[in-house]
Amino acid sequence: MQFDVFFSICQTPVAGVTPDEATMLRNFFHQVQAADALGYGCAWVAESHLSTEVQKRNRRPVVPHFQGEVGLNVDICQLAHKVFACTQKIEVGAAVMNILCNGGPIAAAERLAAFCALHGLQPEEHRRLRIGFAAGRFEFMNRAYGIDARDAVEAAAWPAYRGKMFAEACHIFLRLLRGDIVNSEQTQKIELGREHFRSDADWQKVLDAWQQQHGSSPPERIPFAKRWQFEDIKLIPQDWRRELLDLIVGSHDPNLQQALNEILPVKVFNLSITSEDVIQETHARMEKHFHPAGGPWQREYMPRTVMVFLNSESGLSPQQQSAAAAEEAEAALSEYWNALEGTLDPKKVASATENALVGNAQEIAAQIQQRFHPHDRLMLWFDFYNHDSARVVRNMEAFQQQVVPRLQEER
Repeated sequence: MQFDVFFSICQTPVAGVTPDEATMLRNFFHQVQAADALGYGCAWVAESHLSTEVQKRNRRPVVPHFQGEVGLNVDICQLAHKVFACTQKIEVGAAVMNILCNGGPIAAAERLAAFCALHGLQPEEHRRLRIGFAAGRFEFMNRAYGIDARDAVEAAAWPAYRGKMFAEACHIFLRLLRGDIVNSEQTQKIELGREHFRSDADWQKVLDAWQQQHGSSPPERIPFAKRWQFEDIKLIPQDWRRELLDLIVGSHDPNLQQALNEILPVKVFNLSITSEDVIQETHARMEKHFHPAGGPWQREYMPRTVMVFLNSESGLSPQQQSAAAAEEAEAALSEYWNALEGTLDPKKVASATENALVGNAQEIAAQIQQRFHPHDRLMLWFDFYNHDSARVVRNMEAFQQQVVPRLQEER
C-alpha cells in the first residue's frame, strides 16, 4: 500500500478563525516539506478558481452558504515548481485540474508541456507531475471563462451536454500532449438522444427548446456545435520528457475512460465517496482497456482520497484519543455539509464519517486493513477543516510512525 497526502489549502473559518492567504500558503509549504521528510509519495493539491465568497452575490451562486474560499491553489504548475524546489523526493499531483476553464484544453496542455520542459532540464530529475483532470466541480468558475450554455437548447440539455463537452476537451488535451497536430474536425460530433437524460421530462425540455428556437419539429437526435473550433495546431515546446507527466481522469464514465486510453495511458482519479462497487468495476474495466504503453493495470493507478481524523496526542489514553478523534470528525464534517448545502444533514455526516479514517493509531490501522486492498494508493487528507499546521504535521508523523508499522506487522 502506498500513502500520499492530499492538501486542500481551504481558507474557511474553523472555530471562528480564518488565516490570511500568506499564512495558509506558509502552512502548506511547512506541511509539504514535512510530508517529504516523512516519506509520503505524492502531494496532491486541490485546485480552485476565482472567489467563492464573491460568487455568493451572483444570480446563480453554486455554494451560497460556503464561508471563505474553497481553495487558494489556482495553478498547479507554478505551485509544483515551488514544491519541487524545496523538497527532495515527493512528487506533486493536481487534484484536480479543470481543463475547461482558464483557457480550455489547449491552454491546459500548453502549460503542462512548458512545465515538463523546464522541470526535466536536469537529466537526473525523475519526479513526476501527476495531473488529475476533470470538468470542474463548481460551475461559477467555468461560467466566467465562457463555459456556459450558448443558447436555450444547450441550457435545457446542460447536465448531459456538459459530459460530452468534457469528452471533446479531453480528446484535444490528450492528443496535443501526445505531440499530435490537431484540428477540431478530428473531435467527435456531439449529438444527444433520450438515452442521455434521466427522465422523459428532462428530454422533453430539450425538444421543446429546440422547437421554440428553430421553429420546426426536433430531430430524433439533437446536434450541438463544437465548443472548440480551430485549424491545425501543435504544442510548443515539442521535445519534452513525457515520462515526467502522469495523467489521471476525474470521471467514472466507463465509455470516456476507455476512449481516453485509446490515445494515451490515462489512470482514474477517485474520491472518498465513491462506492466500493464502482471502484471494483473500474479496476476490472481498466485491466482490459488501459493503454498498453502504460503497462499492466495496477491498483495504485486509481488513487483514493480519504479524510483522516487521527488523534495520537501525548497525554491521552487510547480511549481518550479515540473519543477525541470522533469529536473532531463530527465537528469538521458537520461544518462541511452545512457550508455546502446550508443545512446540517445527520445522515450525510454519518456517511462521510464512515468513509473517513477516524480514531487512534491502532483503530486507523485496523480500518485500513478492513477497507482497503494491500496494493491501493491512498491520498490522506489531514488538513480537512484544520488550520493548526503543527497538529496537521503531528498527525502526518503519527500516521507514518504509528499506523504504517502496524500495517507492516500484520503483513
